[in-house]
Amino acid sequence: MIKKYIYLLFILLFFSCGEDENEGEKYKGPREIVMIDKGIYKASYNEIYEQPNWIEYTVSNRPKNVDRGSKDFYLEPGIATSNDADYYKNEWDKGHLAPAATFSDSEENLNKTFSFINCAMQIDNLNRGEWAQLEQQVRDWSVNGNIKVKIELVFAANHEIRNTGVHIPTGFWKNLTFTNGDQNCYYFPNTSTNKNWDKYKTACN
Repeated sequence: MIKKYIYLLFILLFFSCGEDENEGEKYKGPREIVMIDKGIYKASYNEIYEQPNWIEYTVSNRPKNVDRGSKDFYLEPGIATSNDADYYKNEWDKGHLAPAATFSDSEENLNKTFSFINCAMQIDNLNRGEWAQLEQQVRDWSVNGNIKVKIELVFAANHEIRNTGVHIPTGFWKNLTFTNGDQNCYYFPNTSTNKNWDKYKTACN
């Protein structure tokens, strides 16, 4: 009988300890910085803004072996990102930061670019115009050597916040570092473009 009471006491202590441990694991709200390494790119993600802080990757003249087809962006477990509702019937595209075309050497790599971690609220004219043209130019340059790319999102103090909760970037820095150490830096306001991509080149930040 005594053994039975000791056993029950042990069970009660075990579960009470488990509950105490879980107290420290309660949800503490969205995080300003979540670091993610997807292999082909690294990102700092802002769950408060539901947008990346920055993304960096290397362009290495990879061959094109697969097509994007009808792929769409997917959510990441455990990370609060933007989602389809943020892009519904408005002028913002799901703008790739690490480009799909740059990582179309394999199905696995291509799929990684379709994470909402790699997605920004980017005005449609910019995403499909000068931004895409600069991406192609970087791929062309990479024939002569790898190019490191870092994209930083800018949010002005008065930046727009959609009723879905997502924050709209004010602009995008795109910094390129070549194998010889030279740098090219570009700043694109998140607005419709009215000049060629090379006219957005500026002093590095």
